[in-house]
Amino acid sequence: MMRPADTVAVFVCREPVDFRKSIDGLSALVVQTLGHDPFAKQLFVFSNRRRDKVKILYWERCGFVLWYKRLEKARFPWPRAGAEPGVVLSGRELNAVLDGLDVFALRPHAELFYESVL
Repeated sequence: MMRPADTVAVFVCREPVDFRKSIDGLSALVVQTLGHDPFAKQLFVFSNRRRDKVKILYWERCGFVLWYKRLEKARFPWPRAGAEPGVVLSGRELNAVLDGLDVFALRPHAELFYESVL
């Protein structure tokens, strides 16, 4: 199976997308809705409303590539709607999402601030 490198930049669209859209429609969404350059060295990830399908769009040297995955029973974990139209991930985090791990729910320990060690 083809998977992105761990270090590749990934932009995940929070809102569900009409999956009748293909390369032209998705690249237009990248520009108009997400405010990004579809020719950038970045992956753009979209999901349908049921979260059982994912499309990944990226530019490779001389043309667009559209990668599509459909789950038969499960659903992909997805970021909740928010003020920003998308979420930035690493390639490693995207691979975890494609494997069904919810990287959006993972939270680190709370940051602590002290003024003295005594």
